[in-house]
Amino acid sequence: MNLTEWARAQGIAPRTAYRWFREGTLPVPAERVGPRTILVNIDANTSPMVIGGVGLYARVSSHDQRADLERQITRLSAWAAKAGHKVVRVESEIASGMDGARTKVCRLLADPKVTCVVVERKDRLGCMNVELVEAALSATGRRLVVLDDGEVEDDLVGDMVEVLTSFCARLYGRGSAKNRAERALEAAAAADG
Repeated sequence: MNLTEWARAQGIAPRTAYRWFREGTLPVPAERVGPRTILVNIDANTSPMVIGGVGLYARVSSHDQRADLERQITRLSAWAAKAGHKVVRVESEIASGMDGARTKVCRLLADPKVTCVVVERKDRLGCMNVELVEAALSATGRRLVVLDDGEVEDDLVGDMVEVLTSFCARLYGRGSAKNRAERALEAAAAADG
C-alpha cells in the first residue's frame, strides 16, 4: 500500500506521514521504491485500521532516581505529541536492566496495539542484547525508536561496557554493576594516559 493511502486510512494527513518517513519516525515499516513512491509494508492479514500506535517505555535502576523517571516520561510524551503519534501505552518502572524480570516492559512488548516502542536510550530497554529485542520487533512489523542514540560513540567501547557490566553483576550484584564497569573503564583509560 502506498504511503498516501495508508495515511488516509489512519486519519493522518499524507504530508505528516511523509514527514514521519523522512524523520524515521513512521510507526510502520516503509521503503522508497521510486522518486515519488513510498510503500508501507503491511501484512496481507492486517487491515490498515488495525494499525496501533507508539508505546513509551522509561526505566531507572533505583528508587532515588524517580525524578529521572519522570523526566524520561515527560520527554517521551513531548516527542510523541510533537511528532503527532498516537500513544497507546506508557510504561515506566524501577528495575535493573540486567535481567528480564521486568513485568512492565514485557507487557509493553506483548501488546499488539504497540507498533513502535520508543525509549530515551537503548540502555533503558536493557543493558545487553537490545539488538535481539529490536530484531524480534522487526520480525513482527514493529520497530524500536531510540531518541538519544549518541551515548556510546564506539561499538568496541559499548561491547566492553557490556562484558564488564556482566562480570561486575556476578561479583558485586546487579544494582551497582554498570557503575562499577564504567569506573573500571575510566581507571583503565587514566592508566593509559
